[in-house]
Amino acid sequence: MDEIIKYFPNLTELQKEQFEKLDFLYHDWNEKINVISRKDIDALYTKHILHSLGIAKVMKFEPGAYVLDVGTGGGFPGIPLAILFPETRFYLIDVIAKKIKVVQGVVDALELKNVKAEQLRAENVKGDFDFIVSRAVTNMPDFVSWVKTKIKKQHKHALKNGILYLKGGDLTEELAAFPKATEYNLADFFEDEFFETKKVVHLPLKFVV
Repeated sequence: MDEIIKYFPNLTELQKEQFEKLDFLYHDWNEKINVISRKDIDALYTKHILHSLGIAKVMKFEPGAYVLDVGTGGGFPGIPLAILFPETRFYLIDVIAKKIKVVQGVVDALELKNVKAEQLRAENVKGDFDFIVSRAVTNMPDFVSWVKTKIKKQHKHALKNGILYLKGGDLTEELAAFPKATEYNLADFFEDEFFETKKVVHLPLKFVV
């Protein structure tokens, strides 16, 4: 929790309380439904919450923005981002029902009014979004094929509408087909060695009918 306050010092008391509750909530849910590996659950704040918030170091979502989290798993990066940006709407989807059950349980416990969670494939999502976020659910070419028709035409952020993707390692080959992609190294924002190879990839996507 100290790490969150260190890197995001302007949190409200409610946000601090919500971030603090995540520890109990995920340990409790993980006993019932294993959505986070045993070795990672004790590093929840670094490997899941702070990692998710890496996107916030690249993009400050505007009030009223609409963000889709594809393959959210236990709610990452969507839930930490929803706490940080309470006036932004988040739509969290995953194909696995038990994961969405956990997400909904955490959302309900935190009383997050800006989050909707649903068991759904990305290809079947209706609507369009300012940004689509995810944590490395697949390679970028496949991911783009799932979501390329779901981007809003009008953009209102510093970065153009598109994908904000959390990935690690050398992405040269994977991003070769996307010359407009920009990589942001999370080690520039966070000191923990976990982030040495972690990145946020921004890929602007034009509206496609």
